[in-house]
Amino acid sequence: MRIVDLLFRFFEFALVVLLAAMVIMVFGNVVLRYAFNSGITVSEELSRFAFIWLAFIGTVVGVRDRAHLGADFVVNALPPAARKVCFLLCSGLIIWSAALIFIGTFRGHAVNMENYSPVMGIPMEYVYASAYVLSIGIIALTVQRLYQFATGKLSNAELFAAVDPEEAMALETNVAGQNSSETKR
Repeated sequence: MRIVDLLFRFFEFALVVLLAAMVIMVFGNVVLRYAFNSGITVSEELSRFAFIWLAFIGTVVGVRDRAHLGADFVVNALPPAARKVCFLLCSGLIIWSAALIFIGTFRGHAVNMENYSPVMGIPMEYVYASAYVLSIGIIALTVQRLYQFATGKLSNAELFAAVDPEEAMALETNVAGQNSSETKR
């Protein structure tokens, strides 16, 4: 297994842990408030921070799996050469946008290290560091797709293909079934 695959397994595990932690903290606070007229103030802040990390890591995983919503009907109507130009322009815009997120987070780093969360008292940079993961992940994945495009490993149909979640899940199931049958041999 490649290091990148391990990294994304870790990301997926982190998503599960963050979501479970959010559910437990929010549900626990609701029960404490209505049943015992009390609550845990740290859980409100932690669940907010967990949501931010969940959204940003989930975005990177979604980019890798091409699971984000897409409207490819306009691009599909274009001739192959125009589709390639659109792919390059879109990839450039994605890299530029992610770079702006990284630069903005980096510029605010010193300020956010001195800005503390109200309840837990931790530097807010620990929360905003999720933007580093987001921007670096998106840039790396976009550069990888550009490399696949440049080396001819990306077909014209794959340039903007929006992936249906049900089809992607069926494809993963088939691939996993083939891999397990190959290892049994």
